[in-house]
Amino acid sequence: MTNQCHENSHFNPLYLNIPFTLIPLIMKFLSLLFILFAASTAAFAQEKDLVKIADSISNEGKTLYRSEWASWYGSDIFSAKCKARRAIAGGYISYDNGKELINVFFSKGTDPVVLSTISFGYDFDSNNYKLDTADRKFTSSEKELFTIRQTALAELNKDTLFKTYKNTSLNPVPIIKNGTKRVYILTGPSINGVVIFGNDYVIGFDKANNVASKKKLHKGIIPVLYGKTGADSSKIVLASMHTHLPEFDQFITVTDICTLMLYEKFTTWNQAIVVSKNYVSIWNCKEDRLAILTYEAWQKTNPAKNALENNSH
Repeated sequence: MTNQCHENSHFNPLYLNIPFTLIPLIMKFLSLLFILFAASTAAFAQEKDLVKIADSISNEGKTLYRSEWASWYGSDIFSAKCKARRAIAGGYISYDNGKELINVFFSKGTDPVVLSTISFGYDFDSNNYKLDTADRKFTSSEKELFTIRQTALAELNKDTLFKTYKNTSLNPVPIIKNGTKRVYILTGPSINGVVIFGNDYVIGFDKANNVASKKKLHKGIIPVLYGKTGADSSKIVLASMHTHLPEFDQFITVTDICTLMLYEKFTTWNQAIVVSKNYVSIWNCKEDRLAILTYEAWQKTNPAKNALENNSH
């Protein structure tokens, strides 16, 4: 009895009274079902991976944005409130300490001191800040940010990888997060009404603050004029779009997201789209949310894609 039960627990077509002539067809059908299941499982896994990738890029982009936002408005406050100290200022760093956004200006020289500390809340209200002008030494975390920033500046001056363009400046942004140390290099415009994508880089550092890697994130530079709310509706641009070449990132970059978050509130954009050979990254400018699709999926869901301006870099 035990042996019979064990035998009957295995699939045998004789128990189903299936004619032998149909068995090959059934096996082919089952094989097809398996192939379809495997394909759908792979697609599901790929979709889940794209969600994870989108979250990672978005989180890092928002970290970069918080630093740059504090630097933008901290610089304005320092210029307005600390005029007597501007001549001795050697630069600034900004960071998120987990409670608020901090911008500090430091003095010139090899052993600088902090000249001002400006803190902002997470409401991103530039009028809601605290200013402390008492001289002090760097904290240990500030010292590390300062160190990798200065090393990155030295790299900018000696390595031909880094390019400069007319009416722009290179801006090093040091980020230390979860033990990983990077300095992103952004290109900022010196004229109003322009957003610059591209000519951006990332420098990686080891634990001893030595340069471990250098990477160019886009091939070139794309200056984009942006429309104003209330302008002629026939000229309002609702989306920004550019492409990434195969030898560069397949997805929207951390620097793209930072730039979009800094400028989107001054534009009429609803979306920003980055197209590569295999993927399409879609940034929702109203919700600050990223979605990544395969290129094939995007083609099926966006028949009007060719109406958008397409820039490659």
